Amino acid sequence: MTLLQHELTDFKVQAFQNNEFHEVTKADVLGHWSVFFFYPADFTFVCPTELEDLAAKYEDFKKIGCEIYSVSTDTHFVHKAWHDANEKIAKIQYPMLADPTALLARDLDTYNEADGMAERGDFIVNPEGKVVAYEVISSNVGRNADELLRRVQASQFVYEHGDQVCPAKWQPGEDTIEPSLDLVGLL
Repeated sequence: MTLLQHELTDFKVQAFQNNEFHEVTKADVLGHWSVFFFYPADFTFVCPTELEDLAAKYEDFKKIGCEIYSVSTDTHFVHKAWHDANEKIAKIQYPMLADPTALLARDLDTYNEADGMAERGDFIVNPEGKVVAYEVISSNVGRNADELLRRVQASQFVYEHGDQVCPAKWQPGEDTIEPSLDLVGLL
């Protein structure tokens, strides 16, 4: 079963951001692009490298109207402790969502029941709250924020230009393809 076009369930979770706790709900996600960036757990090994990479690109995501939400099944208190204890995590300015009941992880099918943690998955969500792209990978392989940013940009482009598609490695400003019968077998 695919999660493409899956609409996020109603949710209310606690977040740690800018040295404060606050609530994030589905209503907060609607009206702009979002990335839900699931990772297994705070105080681990691959996770801080990914979250630091994402923190370095956060302004680029914000410039294109996309909010980043990192998500683990840890509590918001653990997020704060990790933020205070780790120089990589201290760089994070995006909301770190606490999902201790795995509501979000289950909704987006990343929850590993045996481990009680989320798998490593990222979900691009459009302004209507629907998943338009996602990947879930092994917990021992880190992801690349540059590629995730490119996928958000491509998703935004096709959202706005429904008659065009983006070829492999497409970057903003490059040529796209307008599918037609004339192109069948030529690309």
